[in-house]
Amino acid sequence: MDLTWNEFERTDMRVGTIIEVNDFPEARKPAFQLTIDFGPEIGIRKSSAQITKRYQKEDLINRQIVAVVNFPKKQIGKFMSECLVLGAVGEEGDVILLAPDFKIPNGLRIG
Repeated sequence: MDLTWNEFERTDMRVGTIIEVNDFPEARKPAFQLTIDFGPEIGIRKSSAQITKRYQKEDLINRQIVAVVNFPKKQIGKFMSECLVLGAVGEEGDVILLAPDFKIPNGLRIG
């Protein structure tokens, strides 16, 4: 089923910078817990991401990513995910993060 343009515009995708990365041993599939700064308008949000196949924790700090920030919060075990980090999923389930080519202000809307 196709989306209408109005439905697409309701998706609030923003650029944020990962400021903290923690292991998530309670997750069913290998994942990290991310803390992301989306700038003064949105603030700090947390997310879990199944990105352990391609990324090391230390490589993610200060990395800019794209995430959907207007989904409802989702409880994952004892962790509350507050946004959805976006990535392309490879054939083996490995996720490649979507990110801007250049350093830009946190919170900029993708449109």
